[in-house]
Amino acid sequence: MAINVAEWLLGLGLEQYTALFADNHIDGEVLAELTAQDLGDLGITSIGHRRKLLSAIAALHGAPITAATPAAAAAETSFVERRQLTILFCDLVGSTALATRLDPEDLRDIIAAYHSRVSGVVARFGGYTARLMGDGALAYFGYPSAHEDDAERAVRAALTIVEAIDKLGLAHALQVRIGIATGLVVVGDLIGEGGGQEQTVVGDTPNLAARLQTVAAPNTVIVADATRRQLGTLFQLQDLGELALKGFADDQRAWRVTGESGVVSRFAALRTPETPLIGREEELDLLLRRWAQAKAGEGRVVLLSADAGIGKSRLAEALLERIAPENHTRLRYFCSPHHQDSALFPLISQLERAAGFVREDQPSEQLEKLARVLPVAGPSRVEQVAIFADLLSLVAPNTSALVAELSPQRKKEITFEALIQQLQALARDKPVVAVFEDLHWIDPTTRELLDRVIAHIERLPVLLICTSRPEFQPPWTGQPFVTTLVLSRLGRREGAALVRHLVAAASSLPTETIEEIVERADGVPLFLEEVIKVVLETAVSASASPVSSRRSQLAVPPTLQASLMARLDRLGPVAREISQAGAAIGRDFSYELLVAASPREESETRSALDKLVAAGLVFQRGLPPKAEYQFKHALVQDTAYSSLLRGPRQNLHARIAEALQQQSADFVERSPELLAHHLAEAGAFDRAAVYWLEAGERASSHSANLEAIAHLTHGIVGLSDLPPTPDRMRQELALQLALGPVMLSTRGYGAADSRKPYRRAAELAGKLGDDRARFAASWGLWITTPGRGRDEEERLKHLADLVEAAERIGDPELSLQAHHSAWATRIWGGEFVQSQGHIREGLSLYQPEKHARHALLYGGHDPGVCGNGQSAIALWALGYPDRAMASARDGIVLAERLKHVPSLLHALWFAGAVSVLRRDGNTTRQFGQRLLALGEEHGLTQYRAIGGILHGWAVTQEGRLAEGREELRQSVELYGAQAWTMLALFRALLAEADIAAGEFDSAESLLTEMAESGNRWWWAELLRLQGDLQRARPVANGTRAEAVYRDAFAVARRQTARSLELRAATSLARLLREDGQSAKAAALLSPICDWFTEGLDTPDIVQAKALLESLE
Repeated sequence: MAINVAEWLLGLGLEQYTALFADNHIDGEVLAELTAQDLGDLGITSIGHRRKLLSAIAALHGAPITAATPAAAAAETSFVERRQLTILFCDLVGSTALATRLDPEDLRDIIAAYHSRVSGVVARFGGYTARLMGDGALAYFGYPSAHEDDAERAVRAALTIVEAIDKLGLAHALQVRIGIATGLVVVGDLIGEGGGQEQTVVGDTPNLAARLQTVAAPNTVIVADATRRQLGTLFQLQDLGELALKGFADDQRAWRVTGESGVVSRFAALRTPETPLIGREEELDLLLRRWAQAKAGEGRVVLLSADAGIGKSRLAEALLERIAPENHTRLRYFCSPHHQDSALFPLISQLERAAGFVREDQPSEQLEKLARVLPVAGPSRVEQVAIFADLLSLVAPNTSALVAELSPQRKKEITFEALIQQLQALARDKPVVAVFEDLHWIDPTTRELLDRVIAHIERLPVLLICTSRPEFQPPWTGQPFVTTLVLSRLGRREGAALVRHLVAAASSLPTETIEEIVERADGVPLFLEEVIKVVLETAVSASASPVSSRRSQLAVPPTLQASLMARLDRLGPVAREISQAGAAIGRDFSYELLVAASPREESETRSALDKLVAAGLVFQRGLPPKAEYQFKHALVQDTAYSSLLRGPRQNLHARIAEALQQQSADFVERSPELLAHHLAEAGAFDRAAVYWLEAGERASSHSANLEAIAHLTHGIVGLSDLPPTPDRMRQELALQLALGPVMLSTRGYGAADSRKPYRRAAELAGKLGDDRARFAASWGLWITTPGRGRDEEERLKHLADLVEAAERIGDPELSLQAHHSAWATRIWGGEFVQSQGHIREGLSLYQPEKHARHALLYGGHDPGVCGNGQSAIALWALGYPDRAMASARDGIVLAERLKHVPSLLHALWFAGAVSVLRRDGNTTRQFGQRLLALGEEHGLTQYRAIGGILHGWAVTQEGRLAEGREELRQSVELYGAQAWTMLALFRALLAEADIAAGEFDSAESLLTEMAESGNRWWWAELLRLQGDLQRARPVANGTRAEAVYRDAFAVARRQTARSLELRAATSLARLLREDGQSAKAAALLSPICDWFTEGLDTPDIVQAKALLESLE
């Protein structure tokens, strides 16, 4: 092909040298022989221009087609890359004749319309318009962005171009010829300036595409045989036989595309050629056995545990490949390191993928897609759609009210139920294999759900495969249907076999090189795979194959991170920079967000992304600008991110945060923790604190307490690096006051961690002069100060401060909380009558709807629920057992109506305590079981301990003394580390069980601890049990027993605690009867027995009256 030097220079963007070349008589023949010295002699001083010219001249020797393209970055160095491309060459038929008939301006408009239409179609199908050359157009499919169906895309684009050009509606009808070829090419990037930068494609493939278009009839498409082999039966093809083409020594087989075949082809954006599974035969066999058991209805869970890069995901993928022909449902879930505090992130992502959401969808379209993928039919379907729509932040017409009216906790519960029901429905249809990857990054709420799901799996035809790093230690690994499979590194033989397989398709490596790679890889399969890619790419860039002659240039990195960095370096500084930007966003990132955050222009960013995709470092789904990307492996992301210096890293996060705020306001509202993370990493700790607080409050309102603690703590830690200005202190104050209640709910009142936020909040409120914040802080300090011993004085001081502040400020809401603290203080101080007055006054101010948010600020529980529960304790002590139980149940009803889990646990706690006080074993067991279940489910140790105490005591009442005592002992110890309010009662229950078991020393130790604690509300019972212990010992001390019984009786009378008075009188009466003083015993017992008008069927009253009858 003759070279027109002027057009050649124009294609390079160097048309300013046209006259210079003409003046020096440089034609196409001379051009191919020019050297660097010649260019210098011509006076071309620009190094960039000389390099561009020299590279283009070098390409002339293979007569390639030169494609001028925008450069990735002005600073990027040139490198050469081997790549399989599908190349489309389009030529406008009869352009010369048009030029002779049309005015130049008219011809210009026609060419412009033709170029625009071709470029638009190519872009639509994910191709790259490499060059528009007058009447010709060159497009690549597979570069810069590769797809597994590039050949199909090129053919579809070609057919669309033919149709589009025919429908341009111009005064002069246009026709095109198109040739398409697929094959290996070498692509070289050259450095230059401005729009004159270019890329060259060297190889037979572009020339073959160009030659095929010359033999095509107008408005037809011809493909090479290599392209045809990738199309399968997607298109109707006409065999043109072997064609003799200019420039090719051998005839080339070609095919004419006559249309689509109608076969449906699905594009899997994240698929890529897999590394072979070597050295994992035993592990795969085990997975297959577990799959067989699952198919038979015996659900199984397999935890694949190993360090990063060992091959957990590849082994799971191998199983999926092996069972692909079988009839089953496949589910995939992926945890994310940047979403460890985002509740149910893996489930939401899976649902969106399953439903096929795309960004262009309207909400109504998304709802329709969601409804189609939900397997549950029947009456519950409307509720299911509403639940899942709410989970995905969609509004379902006519059904959203079903969910909107629910409390956060109830919403979470029914969401869990719906997700489990979805799995059950899928399993009823066919066996299910679910893969849950990277559990070491799982968020607490998803972990909670996963634990529940696993409890159901044993009875379902489901195989659940979980992958994690060793630091993840779930509670369910000991279950009989769970298998933990710890993957080891590959041995030397397996590693060498993997290396040989990886390089077999391209070349062979000498044994010494293979041994060196295996030695340096240390048995990590991912490292082996990645370092081989470095070796091959290095060989390609040097225009040589990886053989012994290249061994001196083989630099195998000592670690996987270094290997991945080598690959990033080979892609050039811009690609590395863009990979860093993507890594700062997260494992998954969108094109739009990356472009907004990137320091480069969009064209540069896109070019760099294409390189990352082509290199296998990043997967792509969809087409820009709606494309989504994912790093191939977490280690790829870690490597790119860890290479950032602090300054560039903070700048990146700042740009990401800004882009999130501008582009994704709805997403930020749903997940403020993500924006907070990027602001914090950008060093904008004050701005981050705003969103950490929002995220914490949002998580707390959904009963996701662990996530709330994480968010709020992040905010506090970030602010600690800032100067203590008033604004900064106000921000921290809000965070500390929000943190306190969730710490109380999670860690308990007695934990030092629960007190710390309030102490700091009190300090900040004092400095700021904020009375309301000081009140809230004082309330927290009051509730975390033990009401016993030397701490009692401090607790009473906090109470006085609360009462004074409420009166001074004159706010009924503060008055309610002052009464709240007062009634509890009076009860635990044994002032039962006085407590009732505060409860009445406090509850007269209480309005459930108005004061529901108090649980988020004061104590982590609702004041109305607490008032009912505390009243129940006081009523029982005052001698009203039935009214006590009724008040406790009122508290439960209120808590259930509020749908607030910590408040419900609070109510169950009091109800269980009243059941114990009434000595009702069956009811106590029920409350204990509920507390155990909810405490375990929500990770609330304090309530789990209370549940164990109640359950253990109920077991002792059933005659299983040893079993019940052990559960009691463990649970009391656990509770003692968390709280103190009912520790006296719980220790008394254990001491009572110890006495019954003859463990007198243990009982005495417990009673001594109770006495030393200075406890008041249970003091009478402490004394009574000391009397029981004196009587139960092998050598009884009746005198001592009588004395403490009388002390117990006196204390109870002073407290007006009729129920405790009855117990003391009964114990003393028994002792007097044994001493032959029945008359005194009757005189003591009769008045208190006669006093009771309710609870007559409770064991205390029944036993007392039976004793009285025996005395009379």
